[in-house]
Amino acid sequence: MSKRILVTGSYGQIGTELVGELRRRYGGENVVATGRKKPPAILKRDGPYYQLDVLNVSQLHQLLVDLDIDIVIHNASVLSAVGEKNPQLAYRTNVEGAYNVLEAARILELDQVMIPSSIAAFGPSTPKENTPNDVIMRPTTMYGVTKVFIELLGEYYTHRFDVDFRSLRYPGIISSEALPGGGTTDYAVEIFYEALKNKRYTCFLAKDTALPMMYMPDCLKATIDLIEADASRLKHRSFNVTAMSFTPEEIANEIKKYIPEFEIEYKPDYRQQIAESWPRSIDDSVAREEWGWKPEYDLPAMVKDMLDRLSKRLGIEY
Repeated sequence: MSKRILVTGSYGQIGTELVGELRRRYGGENVVATGRKKPPAILKRDGPYYQLDVLNVSQLHQLLVDLDIDIVIHNASVLSAVGEKNPQLAYRTNVEGAYNVLEAARILELDQVMIPSSIAAFGPSTPKENTPNDVIMRPTTMYGVTKVFIELLGEYYTHRFDVDFRSLRYPGIISSEALPGGGTTDYAVEIFYEALKNKRYTCFLAKDTALPMMYMPDCLKATIDLIEADASRLKHRSFNVTAMSFTPEEIANEIKKYIPEFEIEYKPDYRQQIAESWPRSIDDSVAREEWGWKPEYDLPAMVKDMLDRLSKRLGIEY
């Protein structure tokens, strides 16, 4: 694919690794990382990085034109837990930022826009088990509300202005590289660091709280597979994707197979209510049918790989 890609929010949990994978596939000069902060060294190592505030329309348009961008992957977002602490910030960043990107795509006639959604777009009235792709969506968090808006706005831009909008409803993402970014599923990353360093972890969700999850390599695979998918095959524009569902107790038990002395206790906080409004498992058959989605990691494979990678980085044997 000979396209120039710009990624917003590139220093986030997904963005950092996505930029690296895109550069490996398409060449460093063809993948532009952007963000509001000073970037980590990894984002400047193999390709360009530019400071960008997506709420600054003129800056956004100027960058897209000057760099001859074809595809925007708009990852800049305020996540669920942070969004509940500051819903006004979540609204401005998520809604106004997405609108600005879609308007830029319309005006500049970009080839494609990818804006991730989330399982947070579902709500308490959504079926909890095997949640289908097309279902009632009435979220009770500002983050979820913004994601429903983005899905609907993106689909409107597709039908009204012929903008090629695509979106993935990410489940909880587990990464061995980037630290958590303020989401309700962060425990599934934190637990590995605490298991290796301290042999114990206090979880902010109840032990039986099942949530859909995905390991980062599968997240990157799903994102790139959808970007490269033939538009003529896409009947939908927003897609469920998942790889596994598990509870805190189940992932803890899997970790104990390698670290038998690991202990976990449960002290649910405000994030428990957020988690209970989300599905326990989701049906991603639409993505499998329309663009061939298929995950590679289940819970045992993910846990083993996470422990291997983190133990090497931290210098801790297990």
